Amino acid sequence: MTTDQMTRRQALALLGKLGGSAALMQGAALFGLARPANANESSQPTALKPAGQGGPKVLILGAGISGLISAYELTKAGYQCQILEASHRAGGRNFTIRHGDLIDELGNPQHCQFDNEPHLYFNAGAARIPAHHTAILHYCKELGVEMQLFTNHNKNCYAQDPAVFDGKPVRIREYEADVRGLYAELVAKSVQGKSQLDQPFDDIAIEQLLQFTQAFGDLSADMTYQGTERAGYLSGGILSHGKLKQPRALADLLRSNFVLGAMHFAEIADQSSALMTPTGGMDQIVNALLKQVGSLVQLKAQVKRVQLLPQGVEVSYFANGQQQTVRADYCLNCIPSHLLCGIENNFPEPYLQVMRQLRRGKLSKIALQAKERFWEREQIYAGISWTNQDITQIWYPPHGVFKQKGILLGAYSWDPDIVDRISALPHKERIELALRQGEAVHPNYRQYIEQGNSICWQRMNHMLGCGAVWSDELLERSFSVLQQPVGQHYLVGDQVSFHPGWQEGAVRSAWFALEHIQQQELKKRSAV
Repeated sequence: MTTDQMTRRQALALLGKLGGSAALMQGAALFGLARPANANESSQPTALKPAGQGGPKVLILGAGISGLISAYELTKAGYQCQILEASHRAGGRNFTIRHGDLIDELGNPQHCQFDNEPHLYFNAGAARIPAHHTAILHYCKELGVEMQLFTNHNKNCYAQDPAVFDGKPVRIREYEADVRGLYAELVAKSVQGKSQLDQPFDDIAIEQLLQFTQAFGDLSADMTYQGTERAGYLSGGILSHGKLKQPRALADLLRSNFVLGAMHFAEIADQSSALMTPTGGMDQIVNALLKQVGSLVQLKAQVKRVQLLPQGVEVSYFANGQQQTVRADYCLNCIPSHLLCGIENNFPEPYLQVMRQLRRGKLSKIALQAKERFWEREQIYAGISWTNQDITQIWYPPHGVFKQKGILLGAYSWDPDIVDRISALPHKERIELALRQGEAVHPNYRQYIEQGNSICWQRMNHMLGCGAVWSDELLERSFSVLQQPVGQHYLVGDQVSFHPGWQEGAVRSAWFALEHIQQQELKKRSAV
């Protein structure tokens, strides 16, 4: 590696620390080093060939997204499908809560008491769809699910940390502008002092970097940061000259966790704009699928035994007060792996060993019905505020603008220790926690909240967790063990994807299994 390459690498590393991936990629483009990512996965499933008269029977265990989409594609091709779902509802972790809905949390069941209005709902599980999740979006388009934009990052929302600025919330636009400006000033001073940079860095490259740095941080002509309109004006700006807000101290800005994670959250591939969400709730996808295959779903059917046969699979389940047994040519199994291990089966030991090593994610949400949309008076229309407290995030609904009431997501927590603390609380204490900590972000918060519901996925009946947690080592060594079928049995769902926790992973896992089944059927036909 040459000295020239090292110098540019060091500059990029500094820019990466300065502003996250956006600055890094802009700087890389400046040096001609950035390359676009190429998506090489199809946005549509393999078209299944017609199965013919009396097509093979496929038993699907679970009516989540992967199960419903599998049934949809298979029945179009003439396969016979039956779906067994242990819960009282279909959808799995695609769960939109409205007036009267049951939240079937073990030891803490709740019925939603939101007002019975179309816009008063919240997505307890999946809530947003990135633009590059083309598989799930394929079905939204094909099934006519109306979509709207979802706002992740709104600079008018807040960052709040009890450890800095006396615990007072700061607009995200102010926080980001000051961090970028003050860091950019440091970079500019470093570049101007050539002795602090390894040579060679010719005059043209230095001038380009200075110009970029000045634009990035909105520095003044003397390369100092004196504030910026990006942070919003202290006063004026329309009928009088805008007065800039004074920058906060860099040391204080860096003391908050916001600068290390949340500030760059919207640059993560799965969290960057534009994101989408179905109009009326994420379960509109489930409802559209049920219109196609709902007659195949048997609810409250709990699987008790799964047996691999020389030809096909046999499953015993409990429903309608009695145990029943069914055989099928193929089985698509969407049951969470940690629960499947506890069901009687004859799976090969290496297969079971991998399932036993998978952990389940923990996630909690608390939704609050507000009698007034007070956040709109604060110029917040959708987006997320961040706080360094257990509630972690407050989401503002992207729908129902200017209506009287709205549903806030008053807490969204995924750190296992935090979720354990929240899940140990009775429902009323969870709501109190959300109110108490929310007041640090919005003074008088409590006075606007009428009621709420909470959900901790690690305690939800028939699930006991969120997406599977693969260690890097286990993913590298053993992913293919679960992805490949054992006999005619396929484990599917987002748990068998490199994208656990997202509907995209569930869809693509199903597509993989369906394509494999088709290959098996084509081999049978060619052998006849």
